[in-house]
Amino acid sequence: MRHLGGLVHAIGGFAGDRSGNFAVLLGMVASVLALGVGFAINVSQLYNAKSSLQGVVDAAVTSTARDLTTGVVREADANASVQAFLSANSQAGILSADRIVLDKLTVDKIAKTVQADVHVDVGLYFPIFSTGDMQRVAASTTALYSDKQIEVAMMLDVTGSMAASWYRRTNKIGDLQVAASKAVRDLLRSNYDKNDPRVRVAIVPYAEAVNTGGLASTVFVETRYGSKVPPPIDAPVSVSLTLAPDKCATERKDKDGYADYSPDGPYTPRLDNNGKTYLAKVNRDYRMRTCPSAALIPLTADEDKLLDTITNFRADGVTAGGIAAQWGYYMLSPSWRSAIADAGLGAGPANFDKRKVTKVAILMTDGRFNTAFAKGRGAPTTQGEEQTSRNNAEAVCANMKRDGIEIFTIGFDLNDPTMTVTERDQAKSVLKNCSTADTSSLKHYYEAATGTELAAAFDEITGNIEKLTIKR
Repeated sequence: MRHLGGLVHAIGGFAGDRSGNFAVLLGMVASVLALGVGFAINVSQLYNAKSSLQGVVDAAVTSTARDLTTGVVREADANASVQAFLSANSQAGILSADRIVLDKLTVDKIAKTVQADVHVDVGLYFPIFSTGDMQRVAASTTALYSDKQIEVAMMLDVTGSMAASWYRRTNKIGDLQVAASKAVRDLLRSNYDKNDPRVRVAIVPYAEAVNTGGLASTVFVETRYGSKVPPPIDAPVSVSLTLAPDKCATERKDKDGYADYSPDGPYTPRLDNNGKTYLAKVNRDYRMRTCPSAALIPLTADEDKLLDTITNFRADGVTAGGIAAQWGYYMLSPSWRSAIADAGLGAGPANFDKRKVTKVAILMTDGRFNTAFAKGRGAPTTQGEEQTSRNNAEAVCANMKRDGIEIFTIGFDLNDPTMTVTERDQAKSVLKNCSTADTSSLKHYYEAATGTELAAAFDEITGNIEKLTIKR
């Protein structure tokens, strides 16, 4: 393309031939055309360089911001991270790795942004108007990053329908174990400092009830004809103690026996119908039959503990989705912090504060919610158990979203032929209603037909938890 300069010179010489006016005119027109072509080539070249440079710096800054967010790099190493990315991802030809210059990198700890200003000197194909052979092209990008803590509660279905089926050649509980284990590893991978983890995960396996494990002291065991709330705090010790056959809990009930959708901790004082103060423990309904073998794990960064729990999942029992949502809420509620700490199960959840902590709930099931032990206040007496379970789940989810908890839901194998069309639609409806509303860049409701798709759904959700938005 540099021969275009010679072309202009030749045309100029041709125009200097005074053998005729036509030759003069032709030379002038040809010179203008050549200059126009050269100018267009330069503009296209610079535009392509600008576009390529912007793409490279966008990717470099976004990657570095994400690494700052997840703790992969420290703020002091951000400059080297951006420079390494610029070098590794430059395009040959228009942009050579050794020509991209990082002029300035600013990490704003208050605004939580990373800004990079870069330039590249481009050799022009057709220098004109004394501009020289080189032209500087600059680009700038700002990306958001965050040092917020992340708390994730995973409510995972371990009901009987999740069991391996030789005749259908499925092993849904095995698929869940693989997908959930990878999700845990992916989430905890961003903990740069193991002594001060940025990300913690809670596991809530659920079926007909939730096995509270080390939080068994927070459970009030009902009797068939007894009170539906714990004894007053000043009651005799013999009255306050009731032997429990297991460590499971169902819904918490209010003083009138209705489902309680609040995230209140078990030490919260309440008044019964006689004006006596009792503590808001969670009920174990006397009708409960099957207690899951796997116990819940409150928020922790102990990867081995979480993975061991998932490995020990056993499929059994029916689906109490409202109870699952309730216990996921508890694991993210600061009102439960004291009870969790007293049980020696960690520091418990942080306060609800969007500026400092991101709270996420992941609710996964393979079918319809069909079990509940308490209706919501105002529900018709004719309301069936399945409708009650769905209503309870949606009511708890609404409160979670009100408190700023981001909810993702996964429906696994919802096209199971054992479900009717109505049951399938109901299962999908409750999961959609429970999830946070989708945005243009963030999906919250997923369906997975196979183990591979289930793993992909968990992968996308764990990626979305760290999703960043570029702003220029």
